[in-house]
Amino acid sequence: MNDSEDSTADPALRASDTERDRVEAQLQHHYACGRLTLPELEERVAMACEARTRDQLDALVQDLPGETQAPAPPAPVIDSRLLIILLCTSPPAALIYWLICQRTARRGSPPM
Repeated sequence: MNDSEDSTADPALRASDTERDRVEAQLQHHYACGRLTLPELEERVAMACEARTRDQLDALVQDLPGETQAPAPPAPVIDSRLLIILLCTSPPAALIYWLICQRTARRGSPPM
């Protein structure tokens, strides 16, 4: 039985540290979205740390939208091989490519 099957098996089972961390990340995401106030976040995170069962963890996010996990921001990726080739063949093009990658990384969208 793998971890994903195990997490949906029985909500009365004892919660793992990984499940507590996952709920804490969800709560922080909802705080960042403005759904929770700072005191609510602090209270719920403290309760998540003290939670013994999955039922207790589920109760902490029950009134929040059903996002299973906080979306991870896209990781900025620069194709280093392309950059090296451009540096060797056309340094101005390499500079433009690097600047475009830096700009898209700041905006949070995947680079071209």
